[in-house]
Amino acid sequence: MGLFDNVKAKLSPAKDKVSGLAQQHGDKIQHGLDKAAKAVDERTKGKYSDRIHTGTGKAKHAMDRLAHKDDTGTGDGPTTPPSSPPPTP
Repeated sequence: MGLFDNVKAKLSPAKDKVSGLAQQHGDKIQHGLDKAAKAVDERTKGKYSDRIHTGTGKAKHAMDRLAHKDDTGTGDGPTTPPSSPPPTP
């Protein structure tokens, strides 16, 4: 068991807890991100609007991934069984 495995094993409970909190408070987090983005955009008088919007979108996507809301493309979902049984030898 290597160093990486030890660190991963010790951080797993923390990741699970953070994931649970992100699931519980996802709406509040997203509302806070929107509020902060609006405040920064007003302070900069719209000069960095596109960058603020991009950053906010990335932060929301990361929060969704952390909360396991976006499970598309992971390959962990159920698979469709084959349409016909394999041929017998």
